[in-house]
Amino acid sequence: MSNALTLTVPAGLPFIDFERDFDFPVSEVFRAHRDPELVAQWLGPRRMRMSIDHYDFRTGGSYRYTHTAPDGSAYVFSGVFHTVRENDFAIQTFEFDGYPDVVSLDSMTFVDLGGGRSRLIGHSVYPSVEARDGMAQSGMEGGMSEGYDRLEEVLTGAKV
Repeated sequence: MSNALTLTVPAGLPFIDFERDFDFPVSEVFRAHRDPELVAQWLGPRRMRMSIDHYDFRTGGSYRYTHTAPDGSAYVFSGVFHTVRENDFAIQTFEFDGYPDVVSLDSMTFVDLGGGRSRLIGHSVYPSVEARDGMAQSGMEGGMSEGYDRLEEVLTGAKV
């Protein structure tokens, strides 16, 4: 893909920032985050199969989904959408069932770059630097990068 993910993990601080540009308007990138049928096609690594228990991308909504690896290992994620503003902003919690005491608070800002392009800016805050380091070392960057490449494919109409 032509647009690379930029991930920033500042030393000694409990957060991770990211940016990713898309060759699609904000409305399409936002829709791909809101529509559970689209989310299931792009979120996470290609090698994982995704099933959604529920996904309600609105202020006060919640989500729970499972990524299943080829060997059958299941990875369950859940959270609450605290604020969702159409084509603009979302803030949510994010929790991996494998580490139930580590909940991050994640924000996403959808920026219109003009010319049918957009930028997604994210900020994830963790309860400690150690928790943040665990996430950063988990393969997060590769999974996010692959997922956002898949999102572009979904928006292009390619089969994932």
